[in-house]
Amino acid sequence: MSSTGTIKRSRKRRAGESAYGLLLLTRNVVTALLALFVLVAGVWYSWATAKPAMFTKNLERGTVTVAACDDDWCTGAFAPVDGSGRARAKVRIDKAVTDGRGERLSVALKPGSNEAVRTGWTGILHAWVPFAGSLLLASLMVAGGLRLRRTAWALGLTGAALLAASFATLTF
Repeated sequence: MSSTGTIKRSRKRRAGESAYGLLLLTRNVVTALLALFVLVAGVWYSWATAKPAMFTKNLERGTVTVAACDDDWCTGAFAPVDGSGRARAKVRIDKAVTDGRGERLSVALKPGSNEAVRTGWTGILHAWVPFAGSLLLASLMVAGGLRLRRTAWALGLTGAALLAASFATLTF
């Protein structure tokens, strides 16, 4: 009769295995925290524009007629609707949400500033573009660092869909 007992490993080998396991755990925790940080930063940056684009109830709403554009911004006159504010001769709006001179856009003004944010689906989707980029970046970290391929595909495809939807609403 043969005995099938366990072979005892040395303390040195068990300590080495524990250190390697701790190193793997540390790598996974750091990668997960970094991916989470990128996602939170994307939401934080997007929220400054998304909030006035989505929740326009207590904001000055109206239309902007684009008069001039430079590299990043366009300016134009703001005309309020429904008595929700006062007319302004010059407000600025992100150049990415307009086709240029002469276009009339539905906007809401950010509180305490002369910066207009486009409202409606176009403005909302454009406001979340930084978050879409953070989804794409986080998907690479999740796939490479955490080896969670399905989760990474879900993050990446969600980010790509958000970018595509924003592009489609701005161009058509």
